[in-house]
Amino acid sequence: MHAWLCENPIGVDALVWKELPTPEPQAGEVRVAIKAASLNFPDILIVQNKYQMKPPLPFVPGSEYAGVVEAVGEGVKHLKVGDHVAAFGGTGGFGTHAIVKAALAMPLPPDFAFDDASAFVLTYATTHHALLDRAALQAGETVLILGAAGGVGTAAIQIAKAVGARVIAAASSDAKCELCKTLGADATINYSSGNIRDQIKALTDGKGPDVVYDPVGGDLAEPVFRSIAWRGRYLVVGFAQGGIPALPWNLALLKGASIVGVFWGEFARREPQANAKALAELAQWYAQGKVKPVIDQRLPMNRLLDAFAIMASRQVRGKLVMTNP
Repeated sequence: MHAWLCENPIGVDALVWKELPTPEPQAGEVRVAIKAASLNFPDILIVQNKYQMKPPLPFVPGSEYAGVVEAVGEGVKHLKVGDHVAAFGGTGGFGTHAIVKAALAMPLPPDFAFDDASAFVLTYATTHHALLDRAALQAGETVLILGAAGGVGTAAIQIAKAVGARVIAAASSDAKCELCKTLGADATINYSSGNIRDQIKALTDGKGPDVVYDPVGGDLAEPVFRSIAWRGRYLVVGFAQGGIPALPWNLALLKGASIVGVFWGEFARREPQANAKALAELAQWYAQGKVKPVIDQRLPMNRLLDAFAIMASRQVRGKLVMTNP
């Protein structure tokens, strides 16, 4: 097998494409021949030694992938050789093969494309957990999505519309806003131009959004939180802008609002049955055409460094996917 190996977590440029021994699955594991793997923001952080999970060195990055089960370890009952699966293993995806705990592999129906599946589990499960479990988003409510043209943002537009919510999609360019409209957004905000508080006020008749979905953080958080509706729920999903905001606590008091943390990985670990139920609903929505990953580009696996450079440019709409023959 071949894989991108991180031997020194000082950044993307230190990754090396290497031939490695093909591993055998242990009890409770499967080996997956990877057909596609997608890039996520944590994939950058983990090779910079900035992510909360710090795997032992050396490791193969790549948290999310899809492929075919090639070998099955002792005790695995729900998967067999030849099954198509999607997996969120945390690491291992940027190569030709990976070992993953069988419990973390999602069986795929035969009509689920590998590239879509590789861009599905993390973004859609995170967003389902955020909007439906943590925020209890209801039909008719208004949700404001920051970073709406990115991987989790595009998922959030689709899931919010699937449950009947009104969606305001906020992104950093007019082109990204246009993409959001094609996905079903009812209104858009280009937060690179104009005052975001004024735009939110105009689009909500002064009421503010019931739910804010924020994977961006940084300097957008405080003005947006100041605009939230009474009893609003502000979802802390991530910090793609880099800065971790510090909000004045009196704002939550004045708005009767909730600041709600979203940590899907821990939710999946602690509440596996609830997570499995959510994934089953998402797979059903995919089959019904209600949700479908937005894929910006597909590149061969050996061009991973190019893909990281594209992601760093912040021009990606949806997800970047790496593929193996």
